[in-house]
Amino acid sequence: MRRLPARERLHSLRWRLLAALCAAVLLLWLLTGVLSYTRAQHEAEELMDGSLAQTARLLLAILGDNEDDLAELAARLATVRGAADNVYEPPLEFQIGRGDGTILARSDNAPPIPVLGVAGYSDILRQDTSWRVLNRVSADGRYRVQVSQSIGLRDRAALEVAGQTVLPLAVIAPLLVLFIYLSIVRGLRPLERLAAEVSARSPDNLQPLAVRNIPTEAAPLAAAIDRLLQRVGRALDNERRFTADAAHELRTPLAAVKVQTQVARRSREADQRDHALEQIECGVDRASRLVDQLLRLARLDPMNALPHAERVDLRTLVEEAVATALHADPAEQRSVRCELPEGDLHVVGDADLLQIALRNLLDNALRYTPVGSHITVVVQEAGGDLVNLLVRDDGPGVSVDVLGRLGERFFRGAGQAIEGNGLGLAIVARIAELHGARMRARNLPGGGFEIGLTGLRR
Repeated sequence: MRRLPARERLHSLRWRLLAALCAAVLLLWLLTGVLSYTRAQHEAEELMDGSLAQTARLLLAILGDNEDDLAELAARLATVRGAADNVYEPPLEFQIGRGDGTILARSDNAPPIPVLGVAGYSDILRQDTSWRVLNRVSADGRYRVQVSQSIGLRDRAALEVAGQTVLPLAVIAPLLVLFIYLSIVRGLRPLERLAAEVSARSPDNLQPLAVRNIPTEAAPLAAAIDRLLQRVGRALDNERRFTADAAHELRTPLAAVKVQTQVARRSREADQRDHALEQIECGVDRASRLVDQLLRLARLDPMNALPHAERVDLRTLVEEAVATALHADPAEQRSVRCELPEGDLHVVGDADLLQIALRNLLDNALRYTPVGSHITVVVQEAGGDLVNLLVRDDGPGVSVDVLGRLGERFFRGAGQAIEGNGLGLAIVARIAELHGARMRARNLPGGGFEIGLTGLRR
């Protein structure tokens, strides 16, 4: 694994996890160490207090009727004293006295403290040394025993015991951090394999990822990458199809323009030359219209949703489209009108795209219906919150085999005398799909033809 620069570590999932877990482990180790140390120190002090109490009871038991031997008791006990530097055997100092406070025997280093103190434990400072003192009285009150222990030695002993308790934690913590690090590295290895798989892909390899044993948390990422590869594949297919379609469809009008240009150049008669120039103009118009529609399809194909969905007023949109259609047919060879219900006619969509779709439908109706036909733009309720936007005419309709292929790109029915490129309805179908609707075409029972967008949402 390569060493990341400090700036990259801030954005590295591995280092973030490691830092967070290590911080948690170290904090837990610190709290555990403090609690263990405090508890161990307390237990060590309790243990040494117990030793003081046991020694006091033994001294009281020894006394009995052996008061004459007390002079030798201190000397005999001095022979069994622990080493001064042994923290586990801190020396005990004692004084033995009568009930009236008279001292009968004492150890050499016992602090000069009156034995008449209150029975029990107490901390006393004598000669710049702190002592833990226990006073005990015999049952009959004849004797008093005072046992002392240097607090400094007790603290050393407690520190040693507590330190030995915490030491294993100090050894375990680094091992735990190392284990966490190795676990994170191992756990993130599938992501590294996933990244290596993606990095090693050639631009033309858009097959689904073949990484095995992907963790559950990384599966959505792999699935998202596969979906992205599918979308990229579709986009590339659309570009290839666009290029092929453009090359195929532009070849005919450009060839016609070239032929008519040669005719105009060689023509000696003005009428023939004017006719050739008129055909050149028509060819240029056709090529321009084809390029415009190809570019429009190329813009619509990659979309997965509407770029600017908003509330669109169908009433205004239909009226503008009808006015544009009437302007395109100044001779009024066909009548164009609209049927709009009362009330709110707003739908959710893209106004520009819906305008393009409606204009294409009206353009087809104007181009392919006979002179004198009637064309109607209809907005109708479709139940619930759905609305249909339809264009009807009283023309001859289309054959059944052609009806099923309307909307296919570059498809035109056989025997069509009207010039076209078969892209207008393909654009309408794509716009309907982006709006969550569909393009529907049918021959009317009483004659005529109907086509439009069904299922637009309010």
